[in-house]
Amino acid sequence: MAEAAVRAQAVRTGIRLELITVAWMAVEAALAIGAGIAARSVLLTAFGADSLIELLSGVTLLWRLRTEASEGDIERVEAVERRAIRLSAGLLVLLCLYVLVSAGAGLVLRVEPQESRLGIAVAAAAVVIMPLLAWRKRLANRAIDSSALRADIAETLTCAYLAGTTLLGVLINALTGFWWIEYLAAFVLLFWLIREAREALEAAREGKGHDHD
Repeated sequence: MAEAAVRAQAVRTGIRLELITVAWMAVEAALAIGAGIAARSVLLTAFGADSLIELLSGVTLLWRLRTEASEGDIERVEAVERRAIRLSAGLLVLLCLYVLVSAGAGLVLRVEPQESRLGIAVAAAAVVIMPLLAWRKRLANRAIDSSALRADIAETLTCAYLAGTTLLGVLINALTGFWWIEYLAAFVLLFWLIREAREALEAAREGKGHDHD
């Protein structure tokens, strides 16, 4: 009975954390994509697009946790979760292609990204917020022991890595005027995205959430 109570409390905590994650990802995606388009920054636009994909993951996991909290049909939610994984994998592959083609073309055509204070602020906030969220989710998952939540934690940490890469590239460009740094940072970002896409594709083939702590 005590173990069930601890798990129920952990699920409620997980729901609150996923609500924060979904809200932040929506804001992050909108601001980063808007700033990226305005500044002609492949790096910021790709960061925002990845946030949209993580938003999809967060919404799906939120539904799964809420269903458990209300003692609903977990099997139906898990079926939706598997479909969301396949969709996420496809979107990640498209995002990788976008970064590769856009960054390559930008370097060849010498398209110089403009300074974006908004982009710097969004990426800096994500560097702080994402690790804190991942830490709190990991504490909750000690009781829940959900592979889907472990995958979500890893995606939250990946967002922090991507935010750090984005922040570094945009800051160097703003401070030095070395516009090509953003494209180099985009290729570094691509390294993380390819790994994430590969793991998502493997998870889609296996029919389960990709678990990469």
